[in-house]
Amino acid sequence: MAPEEGPALPGIPTDRPTSARAYDWMLGGKDSYEVDRDMLRVGLARFPEGLDMTRQNRLFLYRAVRYLAREAGIRQFLDMGCGLPTNNNVHQVAQKYGTSCRVVYVDIDPIVLAHGRALLADDDSTAVITADMRDQEVVLGHPDLQRLIDFDEPVAVLFLSVVHHLLDADDPRRILRTVIDSAVPGSYLTLSQVVSDDEEAAIGTTEYMNTNRVPWQTRTPAQVDAYTDGLEPVSPGLVNVAKWRPDPSQPPLPPVVPDLQQYVGATKRSDRLYEYGGILRKP
Repeated sequence: MAPEEGPALPGIPTDRPTSARAYDWMLGGKDSYEVDRDMLRVGLARFPEGLDMTRQNRLFLYRAVRYLAREAGIRQFLDMGCGLPTNNNVHQVAQKYGTSCRVVYVDIDPIVLAHGRALLADDDSTAVITADMRDQEVVLGHPDLQRLIDFDEPVAVLFLSVVHHLLDADDPRRILRTVIDSAVPGSYLTLSQVVSDDEEAAIGTTEYMNTNRVPWQTRTPAQVDAYTDGLEPVSPGLVNVAKWRPDPSQPPLPPVVPDLQQYVGATKRSDRLYEYGGILRKP
């Protein structure tokens, strides 16, 4: 059953799908439009692994942020391409394990700004800014980021399930490395991206998403690895995120909506597509 669709917020595009809203529906959220759901209905019929991958990545977010706050002692987080708020957002997980944690969320989708600001209205230690993560100078020059992030201290930069939205023409290495390469030692880069060693699946997903005006490039694990030279992987390294320190006792996600139930467990039947990522430390 699709969520009830109310009037669009001012400035919210409803003539084309957006990754943030599509991602939200797969996580059991209600902030999507029919254009987003139509894209997923067709896309998941061709690439059913997409539902599991989305949910596995969200569970990975919890474990990654918990590690960074509790074990690595990080108190500053910069979440690039954060998407719509759901349960156990970065600031909620970070502040659970480090009460002094500060978080800046970055996303280009105006609906993310609207919902994020509502969620964070009374939280001076967290901000959400609308900016294109491809334009790192604009992101780093934003006054809210400058207010909350002290680059003389270690920082964790998160690019979770967004690296595939960076085309080769965008120079993804520059985008991923801008902050971490200038950050102090002891800072961390956390990333994940949809990958495949199946050329047909990689081409098919890339073409389908771009046809829907969602920038996308499925890569191989080796291509993602090439962006991380000089950084030290935290065990178990860059892997299928479902296998990055799995914890069956972590908080569960909201239930899968009935329309998508048929795709649950697809990654157990096929490994042609999966979300690949991990945490890397700047030495």
